[in-house]
Amino acid sequence: MLSAKRGQKAAKRFFKKALSSNHNQIPRVIIVDKNPAYPPAIDKLKNDKILPKNVGIRQIKYLNNIIEQDHRSIKRIVNPMLGFQSFQSANKTLKGIEAMNMIKKGQVDTFNYSVLDEVNFINKLFGIPA
Repeated sequence: MLSAKRGQKAAKRFFKKALSSNHNQIPRVIIVDKNPAYPPAIDKLKNDKILPKNVGIRQIKYLNNIIEQDHRSIKRIVNPMLGFQSFQSANKTLKGIEAMNMIKKGQVDTFNYSVLDEVNFINKLFGIPA
């Protein structure tokens, strides 16, 4: 999920979406980087009873590197572009890169390995009518 700002509201929305996924279970500890928006967002989720009170938070800069390494391929593609001109262009470009990585990794199982199904997936992702 891409947002214009990494504020407390965006952090709460991210955690709420991640926790509501049916394949996830309630974590014992949430490990995040040093962004100051995370602790208040997690506290609000605890107050809203979305998270239990005993869930801990660890703010360590490099402990979530395993997750961040998944984005190395994106950084390799984006860095030569010297940044984006607008938030909309960044959003669409990153969606396309993520979609191609998902297809390459076999994380999208909605098609039977045909090019037409891949094209339909991309069109649906970007909201292009068939």
